[in-house]
Amino acid sequence: MTAPHPVVHFIATGGTIAMKVDPHTGGVVPAITGDDLLHSVPDAARYAQIEVNNFSKTSANYITNDWWARLTQAVQAALARPEVAGVVIAQGTDTMEETAYWLDLTVQSDKPVVLVGAQRNASAPDFDGPRNLLNAIRIAVAPQAHGMGVVVAMNGQINAARSVTKMHTAHVETFQSGNYGWLGEVWDDKVVFSRSPLRRMHIPITASQFPVVHIFPMYAGADGMFIRHAVDTGTQGIVVQAVGMGNMNVSMFEAVRYALDKGVPVVVASRVPNGRTYPLYAFEGGGKTTFDAGAVMAGDLSPQKAKILLTLLLQNGPVDRARLLAAFGV
Repeated sequence: MTAPHPVVHFIATGGTIAMKVDPHTGGVVPAITGDDLLHSVPDAARYAQIEVNNFSKTSANYITNDWWARLTQAVQAALARPEVAGVVIAQGTDTMEETAYWLDLTVQSDKPVVLVGAQRNASAPDFDGPRNLLNAIRIAVAPQAHGMGVVVAMNGQINAARSVTKMHTAHVETFQSGNYGWLGEVWDDKVVFSRSPLRRMHIPITASQFPVVHIFPMYAGADGMFIRHAVDTGTQGIVVQAVGMGNMNVSMFEAVRYALDKGVPVVVASRVPNGRTYPLYAFEGGGKTTFDAGAVMAGDLSPQKAKILLTLLLQNGPVDRARLLAAFGV
């Protein structure tokens, strides 16, 4: 007697993978449920029993900290069931890297959690959704995927939540991990992992309301006025998207110092995709000067992921700088 296939819990949240061209407007709109998507992948039945959770329709419009918290609950509840081998989440690619990192921080399980989407909508002749979804299901039931954390599976490649970034607005090979490279690949005959993610942590969701954290970019001519306004109107954390290894102009630096003097933690990330922020430059506004003033370097985290980590760290109120430094690992 053949053993039953493992169960994969498939959470559909919308995105391009669930969209088609509207004949009236000529634009792409939500049109496909999770069940519809699954019908486009008949080979999925060879690998798993799929149960569908139509969580939302247009993920980009709904994504907030509260939305992510509800998604964490849905994922955690599914993974707690012994018959569930893993979870696959279909989402829009614009914010997929953020959702992946949020879940990697908040979901506690060794079972696979795989995020998947599409760069081309379901009306396109070369719609990439079905292949991506099939690959994600195969990863979710692969023994090798245990303990790998939350991953993004697109274009046959597997990327870790912490390092993955959308690098092209349209290409199917949009998700990359910079200098780190992907974790593995999906082949016709098997799923292959070549490395493991090392820098992972777990932060349980314990608050019913999340702190307000903003990202402010450094650019030529930035004056820091929005940082000051955010501080004066109650923001509880700030991430600066600095240049280089964490540098900014004098006006931005003075605004950062204003925030720090008011007790608002400031994390300094970089707009550069690869490398890390590091307190090296000691001119006014340089990374070392800002660090010495009390800011925290984000290390290799992008600004949007640094915001997620800072938000979760502050969910129960202020934390001391030592804990922030330890969490950001710099």
